[in-house]
Amino acid sequence: MATIDPIVAQPAADKPVLELLIAAPRGFCAGVDRAIRIVELAIEKHGAPVYVRHEIVHNKFVVDTLKAKGAIFVEELDQVPDGKPVVFSAHGVPKSVPAAAQNRGLDYLDATCPLVSKVHREAERLVAAGRHIVFIGHAGHPEVIGTFGQVPQGAMTLIETVEDVADFAPAEPDNLAFLTQTTLSVDDTAAVVAALQARFPTIQGPRGEDICYATSNRQAAVKAIAAACDAMLVIGAPNSSNSLRLVEVAQREGTPARLIQRAAEIDWTFLDGVGTLGITAGASAPEMLVRELVDLLATRYAITEREEETTRETIAFKLPRGLDAAA
Repeated sequence: MATIDPIVAQPAADKPVLELLIAAPRGFCAGVDRAIRIVELAIEKHGAPVYVRHEIVHNKFVVDTLKAKGAIFVEELDQVPDGKPVVFSAHGVPKSVPAAAQNRGLDYLDATCPLVSKVHREAERLVAAGRHIVFIGHAGHPEVIGTFGQVPQGAMTLIETVEDVADFAPAEPDNLAFLTQTTLSVDDTAAVVAALQARFPTIQGPRGEDICYATSNRQAAVKAIAAACDAMLVIGAPNSSNSLRLVEVAQREGTPARLIQRAAEIDWTFLDGVGTLGITAGASAPEMLVRELVDLLATRYAITEREEETTRETIAFKLPRGLDAAA
């Protein structure tokens, strides 16, 4: 990642005291690590430029860093010139996208998170079994678009809220199954699932939890520290679902929380009267941005740091065939 200019702190005697309570786990998950590495290795293997359809992950700093290494980000496949390699983002793509790449003879790499791919395969299995799928997620999110693109049109219905459940009128109410986006609020999703099960007792759930381990772990880590914090800052992008959910989790625990992409976005008035500040980062935000925030806070406060670890993550995902040797 790019280097960050060092910040010169003022003498401690001039500064108010601020305790930093830093959540763990935070930041990059295994799927994000894998996706970024795929782009880096593709550039090493093919040379620049390598094209990437959509943001590889939802983080401007990561995207800008990869641009500097030779990645070109485009919205659609027809923006990729013939003969150039292309990488699909970690959020997943409809089946039509790799099919179109194949038809054009493009060398493509799929950086879809394996946990998203698991949901894709589950959707295919349920539709093959004749079930209509209720998909719990956020309209317009790339992961939702990608998952809907795995099955025939009309085979899925999107549900976002408990209120949507009340309005849902399926043709075959006893032949339903549900799946979820991987980056949702654990609590919100549980409420929607409970509403579905109350209305449709025969609805079939997924074989395993769809909300990914990283999303669940980061939300649990925020819950563990929120009550001890006067306020919380979440580092993440405004289009990052899992980062937005972390802000909501803190707020539901009664702790004022804000989302920032970089340390420079701090609204210092938000910290007025704050003695203990919670810090976390969404699954697409590198640890470097956490350190950047801590360094900036140290220019105004006499800080102490304490990390609160609720679980340790050891998951790693394999790289696609052909890049594993390059790694």
